[in-house]
Amino acid sequence: MIEIKTSTLSDGEFNRGVFATKDIAKGYLIHEAPVISYPNEQHVHIEKTLLADYAFEYGINHTAILLGYGMLFNHSYHPNAIYEINFDNHTFEFYAYKDIKAGEEILINYNGEVDDQEPLWFDKK
Repeated sequence: MIEIKTSTLSDGEFNRGVFATKDIAKGYLIHEAPVISYPNEQHVHIEKTLLADYAFEYGINHTAILLGYGMLFNHSYHPNAIYEINFDNHTFEFYAYKDIKAGEEILINYNGEVDDQEPLWFDKK
């Protein structure tokens, strides 16, 4: 249902994104990404690495690195997918926010809320 391909939205070394291989209906669970979480005070070590740009807030006291395709979804202020944190399962669940066509890149708002237009950390530097 999803695959990793070259994205025109990313200008990093790898230029990857998550794409639909078939039509996905609004509300469908696209991907469930397990997490490795760590206390926020340890994030100072992660910030010295490339992983800092891929870490997610995980509750009040923790940060998480997502496994699977979780860290490869690109950002949009007009996303076609959302994510929810499932603390019981220690996963991030990615759902279609609207119908997604085969071949379309699956995008989330990195701010966590669909309509949050706050500038992202990498735009504030």
